Amino acid sequence: KISSGGRFHLNEMHKAGDVVLGGIFRIHFFSVFPDLSFTSEPPQPTCYGFDVVGFRRVQTMAFAIDEINRNSNLLPNVTLGYSIYDNCVKLGIAFRAGLSAVSGQEEQFILDENCAGTPPVIGIVGNPFSTHSIAISSVLGLYRVPMVSHSATCSCLSDRQKFPSFFRTIPSDAFQVRAMIQILKHFGWSWTGLLVSDDDHGLHAARSFQSDLAHSGGGCLAYLEVLPWGNDPDELRRILDVMKKSTARVVIVFAHDSYMMNLMEEVVRQNVTGLQWMASEAWTTTTVLQTPDLMPYLAGTIGIAIRRGEISGFRNFLLQMLPDLHHNNIYGNSMVRFWEFTFQCRFATPPAGWVEAGGTLCTGQENLEDVETELLDVSTLRLEYNVYKAVYAMAYALDDMLQCEPGRGPFSGHSCGNLKELEPWQLVYYLEKVNFTTTVGDQVSFDENGDALAIYDVMNWLWLPDGRTKVQNVGEVKRSAFKSEELTIDEDKIFWNFESKKPPRSVCSESCPPGTRVARKKGEPVCCFDCILCSEGKISNGTDVMECTSCPEDFWSSPQRDHCIPKKTEFLSYHEPLGIGLTAASLLGTCMCAVVMGIFIYHHNTPIVRANNSEMSFLLLLSLKLCFLCSLLFIGRPRLWTCQLRHAAFGISFVLCVSCILVKTMVVLAVFKASKPGGGASLKWFGVLQQRGTVIVLTSVQATVCTVWIVSASPTPHKNTQYYNDKIVYECAVGSTVGFAVLLGYIGSLASLSFLIAFIARNLPDSFNEAKLITFSMLIFCAVWVAFVPAYISSPGKYADTVEVFAILASSFGLLVALFGPKCYIILLRPERNTKKAIMGREIQA
Repeated sequence: KISSGGRFHLNEMHKAGDVVLGGIFRIHFFSVFPDLSFTSEPPQPTCYGFDVVGFRRVQTMAFAIDEINRNSNLLPNVTLGYSIYDNCVKLGIAFRAGLSAVSGQEEQFILDENCAGTPPVIGIVGNPFSTHSIAISSVLGLYRVPMVSHSATCSCLSDRQKFPSFFRTIPSDAFQVRAMIQILKHFGWSWTGLLVSDDDHGLHAARSFQSDLAHSGGGCLAYLEVLPWGNDPDELRRILDVMKKSTARVVIVFAHDSYMMNLMEEVVRQNVTGLQWMASEAWTTTTVLQTPDLMPYLAGTIGIAIRRGEISGFRNFLLQMLPDLHHNNIYGNSMVRFWEFTFQCRFATPPAGWVEAGGTLCTGQENLEDVETELLDVSTLRLEYNVYKAVYAMAYALDDMLQCEPGRGPFSGHSCGNLKELEPWQLVYYLEKVNFTTTVGDQVSFDENGDALAIYDVMNWLWLPDGRTKVQNVGEVKRSAFKSEELTIDEDKIFWNFESKKPPRSVCSESCPPGTRVARKKGEPVCCFDCILCSEGKISNGTDVMECTSCPEDFWSSPQRDHCIPKKTEFLSYHEPLGIGLTAASLLGTCMCAVVMGIFIYHHNTPIVRANNSEMSFLLLLSLKLCFLCSLLFIGRPRLWTCQLRHAAFGISFVLCVSCILVKTMVVLAVFKASKPGGGASLKWFGVLQQRGTVIVLTSVQATVCTVWIVSASPTPHKNTQYYNDKIVYECAVGSTVGFAVLLGYIGSLASLSFLIAFIARNLPDSFNEAKLITFSMLIFCAVWVAFVPAYISSPGKYADTVEVFAILASSFGLLVALFGPKCYIILLRPERNTKKAIMGREIQA
């Protein structure tokens, strides 16, 4: 305000002392900054709207200093005083107050009866606002004047290069932001809106929130809006439109209560409900918003609050306060303002205008217990507790300095600081090292950035059935030894302002369940995505997985794509219909060979048996039986011995079979030539020994081929994953394709030779010409194996084995039926034709 002499006055409170601490607090809500030109007009008030809670913080500082002065163990023989100023929520006033406190430019006042002057302020407690603290500390830091704030939370103030003498007993916004992110993670709120005030507190919080949220992976911001400083209806309506259109159900507000009051007026006007509000410490515990009109919208608010503390004896101290009516600067006495505001009266001494003219006169002896005032509510002291710790921090630092032993000090030449020549920068040194415990057991110290121990209470706005509001503690967030945030929260105590009485869902996209992966939406935040089913062979066993992982080689993805399961194994099994059928056919062929052999043994003396080289017939039946049995080696899980034996047994058995047929064909042809004149010499080459020798030699060649094949490149069991993605085909790798080709080629060569000779002898004039049967059987044999090669090559997995087994059985049945069927028919059903005369009949006629 401007006095008649043109001097600028500040609302202030003073108390004399050997050492004086400055203080800057909010005692009034609003201000009208005057024109500083000199004028003869009477002074006009600059601050209005008394803040009882702010005044309680002023009294906290006064109480702490009074308590220290009465403590014989702390600063003995030293009296602390104070010079406390009102910032009126105005940067200009706060800045002038800070400079006035340390520079002594304010008007002199009487310290006691015999001394007048400016108090030697060595440090300041306050300012409560970040923007004010930035401005004041920028100047005070140049002279290393310590400033300990109880409420300035901007993370920028942790920069020791810019603010070397700034300390605070409240955690910075950097920790507050991380604490809020922990709460968001706890409830699964990954899609949130953020509203910040248009000042350093809000703008720095916004930058910190965006950065930390991205690094922590805790979610995304649906929108970020800056609340206007004044009551700007158009801008507030625009912000509300953004909030209503957004799918985010959680709204975080970093702003002081004055910003929230303007915002909530528009919220009520538009009736915007269904939101979960999260409050920064700046308005979590404020009472101006806890009104019946606002509770339908703000009930259930979760907020971060400064650690609550107990200050013993503080209420009694407040009850003993009386206005100082004899102070020479009573015009700026805040106690007088408080008294008039609380009791709605006026003192006769001050000029009119502080209260309504004509009001009741104040006596100064009114009883505070007779009125309802927030001043006496000491149940939830939070910022007051920070003020209390800030005053004690300065006192302990000063005490440590005064206990310094000369010659062992930390300053130049091992000197110590002393009370007569006390420099503020010396106090900064000791503040950095201060470490004490309050009466309620809380440790107070500052880290390398001037920040105190980081701890917050988590609060919830409870709306009681009778309409009252209670802000209750539901948890805490504190920094652990590893400098990470630890959240403890009791969900059962939380009041949710929703019909479900449960936490709301606030996500841009629902979490991708196991079996799916996250697919980002182009141009949208990372929290907005689609869920894509993992491709075959890949899985995801967690939520919101970015990439699906491939299953191991022997595993495949489940139908839900959430875990790997062993691949199905496939081979020609005895337990499946195909395997059972082929096994039955193999055993049937073996039994048929045994039956035919039994018939031939039983009728071995009959002409039809004797006429067709019975020894070769029996050997042929034995080889056919082996052919039928070797097909069983192709059924069942492949093992090393079955893989090695199956092709060897197959090759040798069929060569033995075809060799017998070849010998029989050659004998038929030789006998026919011997029946003609001069042809008897040909029979000497086809005696019994020659026949046996021929079969043994031809079979030995195949045995040699099989031995070389097995030794050089043995067939082995193989897990083939190339045919199917979700199956493992157990098969026998041939080892050497050349060996397999030689084996088949040798059989084919013998079969072709047998067919050619039998074809030549097909028209011999016998009543029972076996050459015809051999020709037909070889035709079947060759047709089967010619068809086998392409079918085998094109058949995958177990079907290749099936084709080979089918070829073996088909060719074996073809030989058995074609060669022995007609003979068994004659032996069993037409015995009259089983005579030598009948067999030789055609020849006799010829």
